[in-house]
Amino acid sequence: MEPDKNNGKSSSLKDGFVLLLKDTWLTSWELIRITVPVVIITRILEQFGLISYFSMALEPLMGLLGLPGSLGLVWATAMLTNLYGGIAVLAALAPGLDITDAQVTVLCSAMLIAHALPVELSVSKRAGANLLPIAAIRLVGAVTYAYILNKICLHFDVWQDKAVLLFKGTTESSGLVQWGIGQIQNLGMITIIIFCIVLFMRLFRAIGILTLLERLLAPVLPVFGMGHHSAPITVVGMVMGLGYGGALIIRETASGKIGRREVFNAMVLMGLCHGLVEDTLLMAAIGGKFGGILWGRILFSLLVTFCLVRLLRLLLDKKKQSEKKIETILTLYVITIEYDHGFFTIW
Repeated sequence: MEPDKNNGKSSSLKDGFVLLLKDTWLTSWELIRITVPVVIITRILEQFGLISYFSMALEPLMGLLGLPGSLGLVWATAMLTNLYGGIAVLAALAPGLDITDAQVTVLCSAMLIAHALPVELSVSKRAGANLLPIAAIRLVGAVTYAYILNKICLHFDVWQDKAVLLFKGTTESSGLVQWGIGQIQNLGMITIIIFCIVLFMRLFRAIGILTLLERLLAPVLPVFGMGHHSAPITVVGMVMGLGYGGALIIRETASGKIGRREVFNAMVLMGLCHGLVEDTLLMAAIGGKFGGILWGRILFSLLVTFCLVRLLRLLLDKKKQSEKKIETILTLYVITIEYDHGFFTIW
């Protein structure tokens, strides 16, 4: 019997490892499809000296966040593609960067709040939330949080050591072969990071950390304008990612269990704070500090959502009061007209 048990365990471990490699490959393939065109375009921009023009155009905004203008290209790419696209540009620009851990954390935080906008905003829209308000909240939220985080880091002299980037750097004057080898090494490094993240995600599921996070957050969310139907789903989106949470919200909205206001509140919170495990680990792997990319982001997102929900409730109450006043005035006006024309009768 003992050999059979050992064979069963080894078979399970083998199957688990195969699934792990399969998940890593599927994610890496998506990364390669996005990254290869991005790094080629970035190289062309470098060769023609256009990076400096993009940097100058983005300098005012990035300067506000305490970042060099060239990092604006990293964030812009992440917003249009995804986090991996942004990382690809960061890897391509690595040799020319002289930045601190705080600056990496600020950049990572902005990317975590506003990335993959074409895809993720379409999820929000399908869930029933208006596209423009959600887009504005995420963009303004990203800039605001990055600005606050930068000021805190400078004021308290936090994370001011020079950042150590994991990527293989090549200079603009490097030959194509040397540049190509460097990019292959960068892809290999990112693939290793993906493997580690997939492994950690499986471990977290197995030992119940993801479930614990969901249980910790679920009782808090009703304070932020979410009911018993939307709160658990929002937690899933916050922990696992907007794709997971958004899909569940879409299904629940279609069934009529969640109202439009709840959907909006849920998408605001998920938009500002999602992928707390996978995305955070990815940003930590390139140098982001957990204090900024995780704990600070959670606190900021909850605070913004709380204030926004309260403000919208206040405006809605005022609108209802105004409508009631108008209704009362119109009623009195109609009564007066009827009285003047002799139609008024006391029953």
